[in-house]
Amino acid sequence: MNKLTCFELSIQDHIAHLVLNRPQALNTLDLTFWRELDSVLHDLHQGNQARVLVMSSTGKHFSAGMSLDVFGASVSMDDQNAEGRAAISDMLAGLQSTFTRIENLRIPVIVALQGGCIGGAVDMVTAACLRYASSDAFFCIQEINIGMVADVGTLQRLPKLMPMAVVKELAYTGRRMGADKALQYGLVNEVLPDAVSALAAAMQTAKEIASKPPVAIWGTKQVLHYARDHSTEDSLRHMGWLQGAIWSNANVREAISAMQQKREANFAPLPPLKGFREFG
Repeated sequence: MNKLTCFELSIQDHIAHLVLNRPQALNTLDLTFWRELDSVLHDLHQGNQARVLVMSSTGKHFSAGMSLDVFGASVSMDDQNAEGRAAISDMLAGLQSTFTRIENLRIPVIVALQGGCIGGAVDMVTAACLRYASSDAFFCIQEINIGMVADVGTLQRLPKLMPMAVVKELAYTGRRMGADKALQYGLVNEVLPDAVSALAAAMQTAKEIASKPPVAIWGTKQVLHYARDHSTEDSLRHMGWLQGAIWSNANVREAISAMQQKREANFAPLPPLKGFREFG
């Protein structure tokens, strides 16, 4: 992996920790951010060192959202003809696919956030599995305040995490929602006193997840996402197929044995993945 400029990445005890590290720029999402995040997520998905990913940030704010240069000279948003507008759709699909990598990553993703989570940053954190916030955290669908529709995932994912009427209020007004309200509505799992505490809580949860059988965690994530988008009947049928595919007597025996012996369990990792271009 090339040297990162927008992030710091470490992997320890099967926990990957990805830190947004441009506090002087309020951790805005510039073009380099998008390229680096896409690359990091690809490598984590293909590899097998990490069993869970924690994302956190530096400085006063988690992220102030999309960098203005994305809307300026860096990216052409040509609305003068049908062909230009079609290109906008295709360009957006590329940005959307990067955040979808978070959602589809074969390991759980946890976010620890502080201060402002604004605009595109809301799109990003809604793709994660769990969110821990400091007491000063707030969320803002900033796009409406700058004359546009949020377009990289917020309006699609947030209604599956919070009541629709609340989402509409935030999306129509661009108001800020504080951490306590976010906890009340189910967007965050816990509110902690400060950024250090929020990260510690995320890391503790990550440690617990990393101690479980990776294939069972993978299966659980698949089942939960399928159930979110399908009927109970279809989801139960899917559950049967998946359980039949990944059932492991060895993992069950090891988990029970470890509990009885009061020791850490030892489970096989998921295998690394290779794309078809890497074969031959």
